[in-house]
Amino acid sequence: MRNFYEAGRSVTYGVNGAVATSSTHASQVALTILKSGGNAMDAAIAACAVQCVVDPMQTGIGGDCFALVSMGGSSEIAGLNGSGKAPGALTADFLMGQGFTEMDQNSPHSITVPGAIDAWTRLHEKFGSMAFSDILQPAIDFAENGFVVTQRTSIDWELGVPKLLKNQAASDIYLKNGKAPAAGTIWKLPKLAATLRVIASKGRSAFYDGDIAEKMVASLKAAGGVHEEQDFSSVSADFVGSITSEYQGNTIHQIPPSGQGITTLIMMNILKKYDLSGLDPNGAQRLHIEAEAARLAYLARDKFVADPTKADVPLDMLLSDEFAEQLNSHIDVGKAGDPTGAYALERHRDTIYASVVDGNGNAVSFINSLYMGFGSGIACPDTGVIFQNRGFGFVVDPDHLNCVAPGKRPLHTIIPGMVTRGDQATICYGVMGGGYQPVGHSHVLTNIWDFGMDPQEAIDSPRAFYNAGVLEVEEGIPASVRQELSDMGYQLQDTAMPLGGGQIIMVNPETGVLSAGSESRKDGCALAY
Repeated sequence: MRNFYEAGRSVTYGVNGAVATSSTHASQVALTILKSGGNAMDAAIAACAVQCVVDPMQTGIGGDCFALVSMGGSSEIAGLNGSGKAPGALTADFLMGQGFTEMDQNSPHSITVPGAIDAWTRLHEKFGSMAFSDILQPAIDFAENGFVVTQRTSIDWELGVPKLLKNQAASDIYLKNGKAPAAGTIWKLPKLAATLRVIASKGRSAFYDGDIAEKMVASLKAAGGVHEEQDFSSVSADFVGSITSEYQGNTIHQIPPSGQGITTLIMMNILKKYDLSGLDPNGAQRLHIEAEAARLAYLARDKFVADPTKADVPLDMLLSDEFAEQLNSHIDVGKAGDPTGAYALERHRDTIYASVVDGNGNAVSFINSLYMGFGSGIACPDTGVIFQNRGFGFVVDPDHLNCVAPGKRPLHTIIPGMVTRGDQATICYGVMGGGYQPVGHSHVLTNIWDFGMDPQEAIDSPRAFYNAGVLEVEEGIPASVRQELSDMGYQLQDTAMPLGGGQIIMVNPETGVLSAGSESRKDGCALAY
């Protein structure tokens, strides 16, 4: 329970519906959709579309989308992998011939074909209830008539200025006289509004075929890319079953590879071997065990996780208790482990996650991203679309499972989360932050189950992130704890910005009460009624 003598947020409660996003604009739109008769999927897509406008460095229609869905609160969880693939002409041999030994985050070769719009339309066709044009209308209104830039968004926008200045179209669309908008500024995106309006009217085909696709391909070719119109027209999101792990009678659901959701499950399989509940939730011992679980889970991810249609990913082995026990044998409690190779990928502030549960129990865990801030930084001048740089998740090594290849999906960081208990969905959640996300998922869930925190407390709790031998710690970690961690052998580093961003909605299966929490490190909020 919150200490009301301290600054903070209260849990948001409701019974007819709840939404939690990192944007007040998006949360209000999602709640309005629910109140007007739309369901959780309608609200999630509407919220995401709004954030593609008002948080353009975080996400966009030039990015990717993943979702986990429970209809009617069922424990039967549907997943969707809406990540794009490498263009058909992109090979490791081509890149090595161009002098690349690794992927370049700002190169057009890091741009995989955007999967988001295909994902939205497939999710809407299967689970939505409102007209698609009505769902996208709030986003169109914001882009056309203007939106007010919020505080955290203004900071992240400013951080993207050097990247935007490298591309004339991106600079023209997202900067004014070479500068980012300050908080409180009204900003318009008319070209993006026009593109969204065509998509709202004509659906998926308007984005992947015809005039819009032609213009996007032309801009990619002008930047040096090898993309073709066929790469766009062949985009297809995949409905998948979830992969799971058990923790204290709860079933944790994640999207299977090509995403890194399995990393969360590996971490939780290690963590359940410890009695975390007897530890200080913000103490050195808890953060140490979490860091070691992360170190080993990321090592496994980087060795085994890739696009399963192009590589043999040993799911059963990775999720087995035997594998968790094998990893756990490499943890020396009280001592930092060998950091060699434990690289969690870059941590980024640039993703949006929305959690929505409606009055019929439908729950949608929805995540959409450009990867890094403003993605590749390359924009299409005619459509207002800025392209992701998800191809940075590939490696340029023909012997590696995750080597770049035509039509292949890269190792992907964005992961929605869902929890069921018995035959009901009980937690709809996600924690943004690039490579940080598996740690964020594990930290929040163990906050709830081992330390009895409510959804808002679980999100607000101070965070740490182990990455390549460095343990990044937030300001909330006390000096005494930092010293203990340093004495264990960790190299500590203050975080440049707060770690990640989470949203949670918990469902009480007995009363139907929804309890929602929203990330205090972002601009958004949880709303319910």
